[in-house]
Amino acid sequence: MRIWRVQSSKRMPSGMKYSLVYISEGKRIIGYDNAEGKGHHRPYKNKEFAYDFQDVGNLIQDFYEDVEKVKRGEL
Repeated sequence: MRIWRVQSSKRMPSGMKYSLVYISEGKRIIGYDNAEGKGHHRPYKNKEFAYDFQDVGNLIQDFYEDVEKVKRGEL
């Protein structure tokens, strides 16, 4: 999990850059990031889904909730 503050810009209007990833057996299972050019998104099992970024607190909570769902086989 990496979250850092950057200067607000068209590409990063939130002023935050982040990359959160859950890896199992050497493979990315789920992640949350806002890589330049892609905006806020949630990679999951080789697919990407839009993510509605609100703030860092919600980001971390959403990530942990998804990791727990994956562990329980619900996602």
